[in-house]
Amino acid sequence: MIGALQDILTEAIDARLPPELLDRIDELRAGIGGDRPTDDFGFTPEQIKYAVAVVEKVYRHWFRVEPIGLEHIPQGRALLIANHSGQVPIDAMMIATALILEAEPPRAVRSMVERWVPSLPFVSTFFSRMGQVLGTPENCRTLLEEEHAVLVFPEGVRGINKTYDKAYQLQAFGHGFMRLALETNTPIVPVGVVGAEEQYPTPWNLTGLAKTLGLPAVPVPVNPLIPGVGMLPLPVKYRIYFGRPLTFIGDPDDDAAEIAARVGVVRDAVDGLLRRGLLERQGWFR
Repeated sequence: MIGALQDILTEAIDARLPPELLDRIDELRAGIGGDRPTDDFGFTPEQIKYAVAVVEKVYRHWFRVEPIGLEHIPQGRALLIANHSGQVPIDAMMIATALILEAEPPRAVRSMVERWVPSLPFVSTFFSRMGQVLGTPENCRTLLEEEHAVLVFPEGVRGINKTYDKAYQLQAFGHGFMRLALETNTPIVPVGVVGAEEQYPTPWNLTGLAKTLGLPAVPVPVNPLIPGVGMLPLPVKYRIYFGRPLTFIGDPDDDAAEIAARVGVVRDAVDGLLRRGLLERQGWFR
């Protein structure tokens, strides 16, 4: 019975999605290899169509995403290193959607997620089926060795939960991605996301409450305080800049100072993309 209902739903979605989008999803499915419906991490390309039927509308009509430089993403393994912002990880969703809808050929970027995500019922299963993976060095190494594009936000929660007075000010980058890039000989693509800072502009962070609850932050965005807006993100315009790949050589076990110097090069590249985006945009919504 459940299988029959799923078949009916699949046929209904297939009828609504443009044929070229279905072709792109077929290309993602072929990338798993063989006749397997999922990969070892639970990624299920067939189920992307359920999400993309909604996300494609958000991508094109709510955030009006403009990707710049997709051609810089190399075939095969790559680390996409991006700034993180906006209180909710919509930026990761828009980056992943850009690679599915507009990259040639379409790519399924694999996002590294925080350790608490797998503890969420239902959500963790959905995330894994969409291609997101628990952000451990072992998982990232495996994906790179399998020639995937992996998305990493080295600012972590420091970036996504900052208040708006720190908008577009990059927070400290972790070093783990650089050691993995050196170990696996992986090119790094810097990514600058402009627009996400304004989707939930946040003037306050209740640090005392966060400490009491054992959370990294308790942000208070303006949006929920505006009647009629509720929890919807503002319809800001997203611009996502993909820089030219950076390659590094060296020993992944180099001391922290040497790794930090290389990380600084990547951080400066991301910051340069952000400065470019801020100069090119004409306001929050244009």
